[in-house]
Amino acid sequence: MIQVLTPTATLVDRTYQAILDAICQGTLVPGERLTQNSIAERLEVSRQPVGQALALLKARGFVAEGGRRGLVVVPLDLGLFKEIYQLRAAIDPMAARLAAGRMSIEDERDGREIIRAGIRACNGGKLDALVQADVDFHAWIYQLSGNRLVPEMMGHYWNHLRRAMGEVLQSSGKAQMVWVEHQEIFRALTGRDGERAARLTQAHLESNAARVMAVVEGRERAGLT
Repeated sequence: MIQVLTPTATLVDRTYQAILDAICQGTLVPGERLTQNSIAERLEVSRQPVGQALALLKARGFVAEGGRRGLVVVPLDLGLFKEIYQLRAAIDPMAARLAAGRMSIEDERDGREIIRAGIRACNGGKLDALVQADVDFHAWIYQLSGNRLVPEMMGHYWNHLRRAMGEVLQSSGKAQMVWVEHQEIFRALTGRDGERAARLTQAHLESNAARVMAVVEGRERAGLT
């Protein structure tokens, strides 16, 4: 169920985020028809912020015209996921290398708390918390890189990745492996070893890409994308 919203000055942003989260978490499934009226009723808001939010989601590739059906949730696109990982292969190691050179005591403390959150989520089996901690870890590195373009650009593509990450992290073994890799990257960063951080990040990307692609390909074969 999509969370009910309380009207605020940022209602369009909150409406957008609620719909986006529902798509990424699978509450709104691929191919599901979305209308302003139905979403407005579920969120208990007016049609205007819903219309603006849906327009943003369409521009960013999460919903599309479905002919007479109106707007529908887009299926997972294997080609898009491959392109995202090609982009990450160039961006993420660079960000890690830069981040290692800018690490402060405060940054280290923030990163350590994200690691703790990820491990708690692994041990508690909380899928939403696992996905969020994964996103937070990489966003922390992007921000720490000091390149202002990286967090904004990659944040958009991470929302697409979130649509498959839940299935990857449902396996406790895979989730534990992800956080072992994160801890290794963290140690390289806090050791100010940029080259090692970049190498570990590249290896993490390769293994994670294989996990995500397997999920997307499996859903395609099953007709669930």
